Amino acid sequence: MTDLVIGADGLARCAWGASTPDYAIYHDTEWGRPLHGDDELYERITLEAFQSGLSWLTILRKRPAFRRAFDDFRIATVAGYGEAEVARLLADAGIVRNRAKIEATIANARAALELPEGLSALLWSFAPTGRARPTSPAEVPALTEASTAMAKALKKRGFRFVGPTTAYALMQATGMVDDHLTGCHVVPSAAGVMG
Repeated sequence: MTDLVIGADGLARCAWGASTPDYAIYHDTEWGRPLHGDDELYERITLEAFQSGLSWLTILRKRPAFRRAFDDFRIATVAGYGEAEVARLLADAGIVRNRAKIEATIANARAALELPEGLSALLWSFAPTGRARPTSPAEVPALTEASTAMAKALKKRGFRFVGPTTAYALMQATGMVDDHLTGCHVVPSAAGVMG
């Protein structure tokens, strides 16, 4: 597989982003674009945790079911979940039914409520600046010092399923880093954290 693929629409995409129609939409409209907001980032950190050990495509295709199951990832709502909600989620065939990940999702909502600065501010405090786009997939790390520091800070505050690799995937997905390859048609963000 080459590093960039020219689609039927004539646009150059990172090869993974051209591999399925679902990935093409995600790549073109969402991945790597700066995302802010506590509930929005809580959704992403949750989905990245559920992805651990699975294909991201599986999670992406189940995302509408995850949103329904977890009340659109409203932190205050999920933080109030108890055993009845855990049982409901374990019976929901539309999501990944993993008790440890479900319980971590609830614990993470509770931890997020305790952050005086909010989840968005905490996560974005780890975004590096001035980093150039990679020229090949070989230049894309699985984790970085920043993602390791983010994971450590989250764990210290009671978050679960947030290791350095998961933290880096979150950083990529939410535009804290720009890992679109040089030549990809997705325009770098004006926010200054991409490109």
